[in-house]
Amino acid sequence: MAFLKEFKEFALKGNVVDLAIGVIIGAAFGAIVKSLVEDIITPLILTPLLERAGLEDIKELTWGAGVKYGMFLSNVISFLIVAFALFMIVKGINAMRKKEESAPAAPPAPSNEEKLLMEIRDALKNRPLN
Repeated sequence: MAFLKEFKEFALKGNVVDLAIGVIIGAAFGAIVKSLVEDIITPLILTPLLERAGLEDIKELTWGAGVKYGMFLSNVISFLIVAFALFMIVKGINAMRKKEESAPAAPPAPSNEEKLLMEIRDALKNRPLN
């Protein structure tokens, strides 16, 4: 019974749940990037280059005796897009953190002792000399 309780505590810790959510979002983000590369970038940028080479798909690019580097190029493009998107996300988060850090914290309110000492000081200043 203790084993199951320990496993439950482990499986439901915030870090594990956060990691699971990150993996799921990462998979969805990967699908978005794949669609971006295959459906937008390839037709807009690579299609003219592929047509000049007499190819229809980047995966058909070969070198020498059948070294297919087209799929590699497609994966490199996908990686660069993911890296750039993550860079922009991290840059935005860091900018927000800097704004939070740069905002000066309000000075703490004086304690009761400090207030009492200030009242005594003010009373002594306002007291006539003899």
